[in-house]
Amino acid sequence: MWYFISPEIVYGEDALSRLDDLDGKRVLIVSDKQIAGIGFTDRVIEHLSQAGIDYQVYDEVEAEPSIETVKKGAEAARTYEPDWIIGLGGGSVMDAAKAIWVLYERPDIEPAEINPFSPLGLRKKARLIAIPTTSGTGSDCTWGIVLTDTSENRKLALGCREAHADIAIVDPLFVTGMPPQLTADTGMDALTHAIEGYTSNWKNDFCDGLCLKAIQLVFQYLPRAYNDGKDEEAREKMHNAASIAGLGFGNSMAGLAHSTGHSLGAVFHIPHGRTVGLFLPYTIEFTAVVAADYYAEIAHLLKLEHMEAEQTAFSLAQAVRQLARSINQPLTIKDMGISRNNFDNSLPKLVSNADTDTQTVTSARIPTAEEFEKLFRYAYDGKTVDF
Repeated sequence: MWYFISPEIVYGEDALSRLDDLDGKRVLIVSDKQIAGIGFTDRVIEHLSQAGIDYQVYDEVEAEPSIETVKKGAEAARTYEPDWIIGLGGGSVMDAAKAIWVLYERPDIEPAEINPFSPLGLRKKARLIAIPTTSGTGSDCTWGIVLTDTSENRKLALGCREAHADIAIVDPLFVTGMPPQLTADTGMDALTHAIEGYTSNWKNDFCDGLCLKAIQLVFQYLPRAYNDGKDEEAREKMHNAASIAGLGFGNSMAGLAHSTGHSLGAVFHIPHGRTVGLFLPYTIEFTAVVAADYYAEIAHLLKLEHMEAEQTAFSLAQAVRQLARSINQPLTIKDMGISRNNFDNSLPKLVSNADTDTQTVTSARIPTAEEFEKLFRYAYDGKTVDF
């Protein structure tokens, strides 16, 4: 038995006006300084005022949010006692908002205790709205929570089915004009979600179509969105793709590109989308031996050259690299400016983090520690995976 979890999704032009009809008394807006600085918080406040709802802003969330940050946010929530929490921002902000909400409702637990198997009993104090301002993480449509444990220099992939937004507002106004680098990072994140969601060992009929549609949209519209920040059609399609991919992989889980990407990002402080996008073609090649037919189906969708299924998987990996190259993304760890010496010294930590990451369990092929080490080494040098 499994579950398909989805928030109410309001999307397209003027989706933010959904807040005009919100029923409540107090809202805690969780965001970051940059979002507040460019006026996005004010746009939300305008609609809350229209609904006659009071608000307070907690804008202390950093990139790759720490456990300390969400504990501080939960304390702000306990003081203010909101009946709604709004996560307004990218994946870091929305993950932080989920964690703050959980700790507000359950002050008796630690963040690391959030897991899919222990009921939380949420929605006794508040409900959650997620408003993405980037087109990649899909966190508005998932129940996953990624936090950083700064004491151990690693990311925690947490989550509980209850910890999904009640409402996701997917309004393209927040992403029109998004900078090219952010467009590239978040776009590769969305693609990784969709491909891994379609090929994880928890894939299912309810998610497959969502993942395939998201893959198609990303390949078609990401280069356009990257090259022209004002391309309204490309921006809207990429914003939809990110949420569709989130809904797909959020109900089927991810795989090795996430566990290796989490590890590299935590150790070297690199944006999440950039790291998972880099590892995606290597992990496709690694899992081709057991998931060849699934990769062949994706390749067929993208009209790639037809051949034997396992070889088609390698063709897909090359297509991913070509897409990444077209938007100036790094194709190797070395391209990220990490020296060989720093990489070698960090390799035991990289392997240990990836080996214990929750997304490794749902991969179609699970590496040994030795294979993880080889994956990292191949990704550093840009070698095609042959083991």
